Amino acid sequence: MLPLVLMFVVLYFVMIRPQMKRQKEAKAMIDALAKGDEVVTTGGMLGKITKIGESYMTIEIATGVEIQVQRGSVVQVLPKGTVAAK
Repeated sequence: MLPLVLMFVVLYFVMIRPQMKRQKEAKAMIDALAKGDEVVTTGGMLGKITKIGESYMTIEIATGVEIQVQRGSVVQVLPKGTVAAK
């Protein structure tokens, strides 16, 4: 019985706890999104947030070209000026 309990404890600290930490960080990043942030979506689209709502936001991917995506589709917030630099 002890090896089974020990294996669960090791599994918790090696796999479960780090995954929960990553999920918490991702949720904090998505909650902190604001107009003007430059982001990357799960589809690889880079753009600047122009409008933001509860579930969806509008991202400008080129001058005059905007797309609407779910907030959860953002995987990374880029440093300011990254999207404009080509």
